[in-house]
Order: sequence, then structure tokens, then C-alpha cells
Amino acid sequence: MKILVTGFDPFGDDKINPAIEAVKRLDNEIAGAKIIKVEIPTVFGDCADVVHDAIEQHQPDYVLNIGQAGGRYALTPERVAINFDDGRIADNKGYQPIATPIHEDGQNAYFTQLPVKAMVKAIREVGIPALVSTTAGTFVCNHIMYQVQYMIDKEFHDLKAGFMHIPFLPEQVVARPDTPSLSLADDVRGITAAITAIVEMDGKKDLQSIEGHIA
Repeated sequence: MKILVTGFDPFGDDKINPAIEAVKRLDNEIAGAKIIKVEIPTVFGDCADVVHDAIEQHQPDYVLNIGQAGGRYALTPERVAINFDDGRIADNKGYQPIATPIHEDGQNAYFTQLPVKAMVKAIREVGIPALVSTTAGTFVCNHIMYQVQYMIDKEFHDLKAGFMHIPFLPEQVVARPDTPSLSLADDVRGITAAITAIVEMDGKKDLQSIEGHIA
């Protein structure tokens, strides 16, 4: 099995992004699966081009995109992506879409194929907070989750994919009082546990229930 794991580069006023820093530190093999690590730009459109090229090159069984969610305290696998770009800030190329469809011929929303409840359970079992999320936002994180689902819908029909947000790093909240953070080591442990759950649940239905979620 091959799993493509991506992380965004820094954006906004931050000089570091926990997503790519954690992805770079993942083992090259987790639970018997080969891990392919790719950095993607925090740019609408361009990020999807990079992921599309990586899918064509590596032919993974799964794609897991990782992104930063400042203000969240837990690792949050996302359940759904919406066909809607609405940037609170501009991306790294200065583009700031407002209320813009991602694809005119795409579904209004796509649900992940990943076992998000099993992922949350596995992350919690290694002592790290985790919740299922039902909102990936409207910035580049939701954009890439939707774009990969659109690729599955239109082209890579056997691929399974999803997205997981992770919190700020401690160094990012020095000037952000009362904002939660998580260490890079814990990010790596949590992502590793989530990937292990993906491998173990391959070909199985997700867990029926688990406590806790984000609306």
C-alpha cells in the first residue's frame, strides 16, 4: 500500500507551518504502508496541480492532506469538503477568492473516504486530543480537500482521500495569548496513529460512533 501525505508551506504572517514540518518527519513506512511525502503551496489551484502530478507519478492508494488550523486544540480529521472558495486572507500568490465555486461541474460537497472516527480513536489512544470535524473552512485547506475529491470523481476512481487539520506549534502562539498549540513531536505521533488506522481499516467500514466532534 502507498499513502501520499502532503503538507502546506507557511502562509500569512507565520514563518513556519506545522503541516509540512510534521509531514517531513514521518517515517517512510508506517504500518507496512509506504509513505510518500510532498510539500504543496498555500495557493488556490497550484496546490491541486502539485497533488495531481504526485498522484499520477506515485499511484497511491490513499491521499492524506495535512493543514494548519490555528485556534483548534486537537487533530481534526475532516468529514466533508465544500465547493466554495472564500479566503479570509490572500494566498501565497496574493489571490483572494470571494464566494467562488471551485468547479462548476463538481458536486456541492464531497465526503471523505477515510475512516475518520477510527482515526480519531487511534490518535486519542496515543494520548493526543482528536475530534472529527465537519468543517474544513473555505481557505486553501478545504480547497485541496475538495480538489482531490473532484479528481476521484472525475479521474482517479479507486483512490481514497481526506484531510486532517493540526493545531499551531508552541512557537506560533508566543504572541497569541490563550491560543492552544501542540508540539511537533505530538503532531507526528498523532498523524502516525491516524495513518495506522487508515491502513488497519482498509476495506472495512468506519466505526459507527465515537464521542466528540466539531460542528
